[in-house]
Amino acid sequence: MKTLQLILVILVAIEHLYFLILEMFLWTTPTGIKIFRIKSKKYAKETKVLAANQGLYNGFLAAGLIYSLIIKDMTTTIFFLVCVVIAGIYGAYSTKKIKLFYFQSIPALITLILTF
Repeated sequence: MKTLQLILVILVAIEHLYFLILEMFLWTTPTGIKIFRIKSKKYAKETKVLAANQGLYNGFLAAGLIYSLIIKDMTTTIFFLVCVVIAGIYGAYSTKKIKLFYFQSIPALITLILTF
């Protein structure tokens, strides 16, 4: 794996670890409320379990990418990058927030393109 590809895969993994922290631990804090533009503290508390579930999935994506680097298997790296792209596309579609696509899918897509 080329150095640039390695750096980009690590950055995508770090990004998803950050999402995990935001969604699992900071959802009801002022930081989480501001970042996700949650309409109220009450709503944040009501949706905390759902957000934690999302965070867990983001953690699995990060873990998969890190694991693929440890075992040095490009096929596994590609699989998890494709999962990230799909998650970003679906997230942007289902929430009607195109920014989600740019933050989640584009870095993984760029990394995929460089891989091929």
